[in-house]
Amino acid sequence: MKKDYTSVKIFGGYLLILLLMLISNTANGQSPCEDEDLCVVQFNAGFNEANKVLWVDKLNDCSKKFIDIQTDTEAANKYKIVVVPTIVIYSGGEEVGRFQANIMMQMEATKKDVQEKIDEIIMSDF
Repeated sequence: MKKDYTSVKIFGGYLLILLLMLISNTANGQSPCEDEDLCVVQFNAGFNEANKVLWVDKLNDCSKKFIDIQTDTEAANKYKIVVVPTIVIYSGGEEVGRFQANIMMQMEATKKDVQEKIDEIIMSDF
């Protein structure tokens, strides 16, 4: 009697498809700065404009971006933003540092704190 492995083949095919979907999901779009070596992104929302971190543009040795999660409604989930403002440092497309606001939606980290993290990342590449 010959065994029929059709259901095993179908199940294996579904597992392969799920694995490929999982791999492609983690490889794509987890950083808004994929083309840049070192990038700092400030996430905030229009309703919290009063607490925008103005010194982010004065950081050295990195590119800077701003994302308004009120306008870009998918950004909060995609980048795991739970409080605004949030400052995230990306190196080579991967998150390497995160600074979040307090319960009053005000950033407690200083420009010096973030710049020190940037400098630390740069020095670790040597």
